[in-house]
Amino acid sequence: MEPFEREGLADWIGPLLDGAFVTLQIALAAYALGLMLGLAGAAAKLGGSATLRGIAAAYTSLVRAIPELLLIILLYYAGTQGLNAALQAAGYGGRVEISGFVAAVTVLAFVQGAYMTEVLRGAIVAIPKSLTEAADSFGMSRGLRFRRIIVPLMLPNALAGMSNLWLILLKETALVSVVGFEELFFTAQQAAASTRLYATFYLAAGALFLAMTLASNVVFHFAERRLRRGQARG
Repeated sequence: MEPFEREGLADWIGPLLDGAFVTLQIALAAYALGLMLGLAGAAAKLGGSATLRGIAAAYTSLVRAIPELLLIILLYYAGTQGLNAALQAAGYGGRVEISGFVAAVTVLAFVQGAYMTEVLRGAIVAIPKSLTEAADSFGMSRGLRFRRIIVPLMLPNALAGMSNLWLILLKETALVSVVGFEELFFTAQQAAASTRLYATFYLAAGALFLAMTLASNVVFHFAERRLRRGQARG
């Protein structure tokens, strides 16, 4: 029995690393999309019309009320049915399936965008109003003011919150296992069930998540030091 267990453990090292790579792909794609949604949401809340502010407020409130796991299941199963019904109503034949990867990225980005909206909104509000008024007095366009004034001053204030959201997102990729998509946690479940080495593989998955978290902390720490160069340290 012992040689079989050692062989089984060795056979799953490659798939576990592949699962960790897929986890990073999901997290990076969802984070990038969530950042774009967050920027749009923050802009709507701070400078949009009353309608846009209402939509942004409803969006952030809705996401906080519904668990991510439920959203993933709804999109994966109900979303596929709804999309095919819409295509048939439009006269298109065939059937479209929403993959686990697309469902994961879409839902996690949707959730990430709501929290990112609040992080970025708070960071923008913290910028002294006199600086944006000075930019306006020099005749800067909204786009130029955003690139030259808002973003450089916003990022140092937002980075801590953005870092926390990334680490939360990295862990939430494990929720994708409910639709059978082979990311890190699902692969660990399959390996544990196949070899009966439950503690070994769940600890291995935890170790890989920890390694990704520690590496992420190093990246964000380096980014913060770069962004805060020249600023007084409290």
